[in-house]
Amino acid sequence: MKNPTAFFNGKIYSYLAVGMLQLGCCLALETYLDKKAIAAENIILNYGVLEFSVSVDSLETYAKTGKIDPKLKSYTDFLTPEQLAEFKVGLTSSADFSHLAIAQFLYSFQGEKILERMSQVFKTKARQPGFYALRSALILAAADQDGGLTPLNVIKKFPTQTLRIDSRQGLETFKDLSKVVQSNALSVAAVEQQVIKERQDLTTVAPEERNLNLLNPGGYSYRQQRLTMNDIRRDRTFPVDLYLPKIPGKQKLPLIVISHGLGSDLTTFAYLAKHLASHGFAVAVPEHPGSSAKQIEALLNGLESDVTPPQELIDRPLDIKFLLDRIADNFSNQVNVDNVGVIGQSFGGYTALALAGAEINWNSLNYDCPNLETSWNLSWLIQCLALQIPLVVNKEELQDERIKAVIAINPLVSSIFGKESLSKIKLPVMLISGSSDPVTPALPEQIIPFTWLTTREKYLVLLKGGNHFSTLEESAGSIPVPTKAIGPSPKIARDYVRQLGLAFFGQYISQKEAYSNYLNAEYGAVMSRKKFPLRLIESLNPDLLKLKSQEEE
Repeated sequence: MKNPTAFFNGKIYSYLAVGMLQLGCCLALETYLDKKAIAAENIILNYGVLEFSVSVDSLETYAKTGKIDPKLKSYTDFLTPEQLAEFKVGLTSSADFSHLAIAQFLYSFQGEKILERMSQVFKTKARQPGFYALRSALILAAADQDGGLTPLNVIKKFPTQTLRIDSRQGLETFKDLSKVVQSNALSVAAVEQQVIKERQDLTTVAPEERNLNLLNPGGYSYRQQRLTMNDIRRDRTFPVDLYLPKIPGKQKLPLIVISHGLGSDLTTFAYLAKHLASHGFAVAVPEHPGSSAKQIEALLNGLESDVTPPQELIDRPLDIKFLLDRIADNFSNQVNVDNVGVIGQSFGGYTALALAGAEINWNSLNYDCPNLETSWNLSWLIQCLALQIPLVVNKEELQDERIKAVIAINPLVSSIFGKESLSKIKLPVMLISGSSDPVTPALPEQIIPFTWLTTREKYLVLLKGGNHFSTLEESAGSIPVPTKAIGPSPKIARDYVRQLGLAFFGQYISQKEAYSNYLNAEYGAVMSRKKFPLRLIESLNPDLLKLKSQEEE
């Protein structure tokens, strides 16, 4: 994803903070907050004892007319034509989001953490961190009906006449970020290399052995019904959509549970639920009340104080355990609740892995979370909430023995589970990752954790160019996601999920061996589309990741 321009060392760079300002992805604010303030009337770029000045009028004139005055030209000369064009577009890119919503987010724990990081680069005239000034500028710009929430208008709303950009600090930040981006690129290359190896090692599958079209709807009709779960012990009520195929005879249906991500609802993966139901799976889709779209709406309306309560890390897996109990009580003649698959996205990916046996790793959290201020891994802002969970709550048993296989899409796992906990999972696991995901970055949250898994049946799927929202379906209830935040082709991504979900659960929940022919690097290549490539591997030597990094150094 392209980012607005920042200034370093007297030059203009066009790629600062790829991800720093994108925690909003978790909150459906992605790309709304990747807007940077520069100045109200004047911008001072300082590097040590050197200072450079640019007028906001020069920027505004350029943004509106394309005219570059002599003073601005001394800086734009350092840009390529492509960077210059991106800079112009970036200055006036608008985000349609209310000032109340922006205000509520920026006063949340996650919002303040982002502002703290930004304020080390963007400072007041007196060289003080611009924490409060930045917050004010973002809110005022969002409230301005004429200018709106654009980078240029944020600049103009900065509540001092001059904004200083600490170019030295910015350059260090840029260098740190560059290392992160570089490491991610190298890890993708390592996955590509493993794909080649696995395809070479694979025994050729005859065409007649792969004669299923996984994208086609199955032959079963199904009914959909809305249930209400009321867990009196936890004082927690939540809706569930249950899809029940109509299968002749008394055969019990295998069950798949779908756990949505933060800011979504029970309709986000309705496309997958319908697909699986047509192939003979019962599908239950709960809506987690503490991390749903309604929770985010409450935050933005001032009715909640934070993105999600820490206890949600416990409540989400317990929601599904309670759901399974109620299905066992009411649908035991139709559904086999002892043979369950779980698929979850983002927060739902965490939920699925917790149910599979990964325990919250307090040692890992205590080690990582003090470094929250300097980490580029934005998912830690959610993972580290676990340290705020009351002791009596965190002793809840999250694993459920009825779960037999899990798929985790863009999960957050690196600190809250770590190697020690992920290695305890003994079930079949598929991790689906987007190489351009700024919220749960591929390398620390999926690729490296994949090497920690010790289960014999494990798969890593990498969507090249995919991001945090690529697999989601728009729904009326979920928080809207900007088009450019969704990725290159959401339809292709959803088709991938349909195929992968059917093959994986067909193999490990329905126990149909024919689906095994679709869970390998070769079929990953068959499935892959040029516009949005997919890579599927079954193993990855962690030393390969280390070697790639060493080669670059």
